[in-house]
Amino acid sequence: QVQLVESGGGLVQAGGSLRLSCAASGRTFAVYSMGWFRPAPGKEREFVAAIDRFGHNTDYSDSVKGRFTISRDNARNTVNLQMNSLKPEDTAVYYCAAGTRYLLSRNAGEYDNWGQGTQVTVSS
Repeated sequence: QVQLVESGGGLVQAGGSLRLSCAASGRTFAVYSMGWFRPAPGKEREFVAAIDRFGHNTDYSDSVKGRFTISRDNARNTVNLQMNSLKPEDTAVYYCAAGTRYLLSRNAGEYDNWGQGTQVTVSS
C-alpha cells in the first residue's frame, strides 16, 4: 500500500493559482497511476486529472482542461496539480489517489489509495 498526504490548498481569489502536492510513502511510488478528484453534486468523487506511472500520459476533465496541469516526480514520490485561472466552482476538497491499473482512469472506484484531502476555496 501507499500512504498519500495532500497539501497546498487554501483560499484564493478567482483567477488566481494554487499548486497542490501529494506526497507518497510506502510502496514504490512509480508503480501507481495517480489521480486528483473532488466531490461534486451527485458524485462521491469527480474526476479532475490523472497521470500514468511514468508521467508519459495525462488526462483532464473538460472543466479543468487548459487550466490545470498534473505532474509527477517519481524520484521525490510526489504528484502535483498546478491550478491556474481558478473559478469559484473549483471550490472543493481535492483528493489525491493512487491506483495500480495500467490505463488511465476517470473512475474513482479504480483507485485503491486515497489521501485525506486538502481544501481549495476560490472566492469571487
